[in-house]
Amino acid sequence: MQHVSHSVEMASAAPNRCSEYRTAASYERELERYRRAELQLREIIALDESLLCQKDETIQNQALLSSESDHRLLNDLQMIVSLLSLQSRATANAKAASQLAAAADRIAMIGRIHRRLHSFDGATTVAFKKFLKDLCSDFSSLVSSGERGERDIAVEGVEIELPTVTCRPLGFIANELITNAAKYGKGRITVRLEPNPEKAYALSVSNEGPILPEGFDPADSKGLGMKLIRSFVKQIGGELRTDPGDNNQGTRFTVLFS
Repeated sequence: MQHVSHSVEMASAAPNRCSEYRTAASYERELERYRRAELQLREIIALDESLLCQKDETIQNQALLSSESDHRLLNDLQMIVSLLSLQSRATANAKAASQLAAAADRIAMIGRIHRRLHSFDGATTVAFKKFLKDLCSDFSSLVSSGERGERDIAVEGVEIELPTVTCRPLGFIANELITNAAKYGKGRITVRLEPNPEKAYALSVSNEGPILPEGFDPADSKGLGMKLIRSFVKQIGGELRTDPGDNNQGTRFTVLFS
């Protein structure tokens, strides 16, 4: 009787051991899958880290090349200004001397704008009214050092934060419009930045000189300044308009932009 009972116990224990073996084997297989998954994940992470390091190195190299390129550009601009100024003083033709001096002034202002814009490197937005005031201050000092005498330039309107990518072309637009106002106009130059219901904002430059001829269209102008202005206006998706200044005096150029 005892032998029979022991046999029954052995028989009942066998399925239990088989079940345990199957459970252990299943656990081992699951553990092996996890180990393989962990190994693959580590390999992916290592690859991502390597790619990130390469990307950071590429960005640093690009930043270095960009900085070096800008430095060379500014040096080249300064050299061109010096050569034009020397040629202007050396020529006996008064008209040619005036044109060379004007070209030197324009290039010098481009160099100043580049330096001022690069002071915002790393920034996503720019306080544009302050930028305009600094630009006009640079322009006034540049004009005062020339033969045209000091000009009164006022900056009016609201202060807005503009994306740097918008500020750059607008800065060159403002420079060209102010240059034209000083060259062809008289009296006070007014730079105004204000909200506009059609686009979002309007940047205008006006003078107190003679009004533009009737039917004048900036798109038909062959001058280098107007070509640059049209190109930059197109770049920011803006619109260029012309009309008489305040009290129907002088001329106002307005750039509408978002």
